Amino acid sequence: MKEIAVQAALKGGQVLMQKFGRVLSIARKGAVDLVTDADREAEAAIVSVLRGTFPRHDILAEEADYGCRGSNYRWIVDPLDGTTNYAHGFPWFAVSIALEVEGEVCLGVIYNPFHGEMFVAEKGRGAFLNDIQVFVSTTGKLSDSLLATGFPYDRKESPVNNYDHFVNFQQAAQACRRAGAASLDLAYTAAGRFDGYWEMKLKPWDVAAGKLLVEEAGGSISDFDGQPFDIYGRECLASNGLIHEPMQDVLKQGRWPR
Repeated sequence: MKEIAVQAALKGGQVLMQKFGRVLSIARKGAVDLVTDADREAEAAIVSVLRGTFPRHDILAEEADYGCRGSNYRWIVDPLDGTTNYAHGFPWFAVSIALEVEGEVCLGVIYNPFHGEMFVAEKGRGAFLNDIQVFVSTTGKLSDSLLATGFPYDRKESPVNNYDHFVNFQQAAQACRRAGAASLDLAYTAAGRFDGYWEMKLKPWDVAAGKLLVEEAGGSISDFDGQPFDIYGRECLASNGLIHEPMQDVLKQGRWPR
């Protein structure tokens, strides 16, 4: 299954790189939520690989409805995480594929095709970047930490928009980054490049693969309260574990999507 997931990610990434920097057909799913022909074509390429090997498995993907076949196996697919970046020619985007078995994510693949980085995690077998095992950072103080985050699509309408948390963490941490691809933020946290990450109002295809990567790299992932993380939930807090509680304390100062 890992080999097929990697193959599917490579196929999706190939489509994205072929179209990157070219004129795209761009539509809007909301005020700031874009979808391009690259999203759709990459998803079709990924699903073709998965369905070609596992025709009875369910698929939950961002751009199309593939129905429900009642399988215990469900592939969770984001063909292009970072669509806005991609549409503007900013090279920070990824393919994210996870496998959920009876409600538990047991395989995660995040592929950054522009930089040739393939992140892979299997339940109980560690997290890897291009076949080299990775681990979360050892930074022990929030004030020394580099953090990542993102802002929800309804940020212009909803007061629960993460702006307050961003300001608070800019004061508490060494620095914060907002690059625009949740899956890569989680992968980079797993690889020790970020010390922590928080975001709200995400979808399962944004976080399913990254969740497993962080866990298998020795990190912690939860909701803002510190309760077990749910890929179908509204809050995501990931860290190296050492700064998890201090991050929770900062989050208590702002608004939550409840």
